[in-house]
Amino acid sequence: MKYVMALFLALIITGCSSDHAGISIENSNQNVVIGNSVLARSLVFKDAHITKVNGLMQASVEAINKVNTDLNLQYRFYWYDGQGLEISGSAAPWYSVALAGNGKVILQGVADKVEATQYRIYVRRALY
Repeated sequence: MKYVMALFLALIITGCSSDHAGISIENSNQNVVIGNSVLARSLVFKDAHITKVNGLMQASVEAINKVNTDLNLQYRFYWYDGQGLEISGSAAPWYSVALAGNGKVILQGVADKVEATQYRIYVRRALY
């Protein structure tokens, strides 16, 4: 058991050490999970909203750049049902956005299945 826990901890640390690690935000509790400390110091998120569009969940979150330099970001939504299980095949593609120094942008996504009642958005530095 100790070996499994040590392996699990090593995988988490390794996964978060990449320069392309990002920030994850969950709508159910508005917790922010930070995987990249440099990116975390540069961004603030607020005004998360959920609406329904033709029976599908639409989510939006405002991202604010706290630094003077421009940031090239990618973001992706993950959709979950009422029990908190990820909806199969619901991961959206990565979207790119350029965020000007001290600027703000609204990150938006629409679920492709009516079962979606929760979401998580993942933001990272652009890979290009």
